[in-house]
Amino acid sequence: MLTKKGKYGLKALIHLAQLAPGETAFVADIASKNNISKKFLDTILLELRNGGLLRSKKGPGGGYALSKPAAEISVGQAIRILDGPLAPIRCASKTAFEPCEDCDHPEDCQIRATMTDVRDAMAAILDGTSLAEFVQKKRPVADLLDTASEA
Repeated sequence: MLTKKGKYGLKALIHLAQLAPGETAFVADIASKNNISKKFLDTILLELRNGGLLRSKKGPGGGYALSKPAAEISVGQAIRILDGPLAPIRCASKTAFEPCEDCDHPEDCQIRATMTDVRDAMAAILDGTSLAEFVQKKRPVADLLDTASEA
């Protein structure tokens, strides 16, 4: 599930992706234009910066900007930085696997198998969509679902 932090982070990234090359935006501007608490947004932008998606500059002409072109940033990257693994349950995660307390054989668990399919479908859509495509709404979800079912 996408948290508020993830949703607000995506809103901020969309805002920054729509800036002209070389332009920056102050946290207060991003917050007010996207109806986000400035204090909460400060934390979110710091995480995105530490995750390598943003750069920041202090002083006049300062603010935040994308660290690379929007076409090189996947929506999945941003969500993982802010919300963690995409898997709906820990035992289906590639990067944060934890077996369930009540499961002696996770490799045979049908719940885990189904949730792994869910994780793979979500990853195909989110990792297959760049921030630029997300902003422009160019990539139809049906195309991404076809890709996910082929995986």
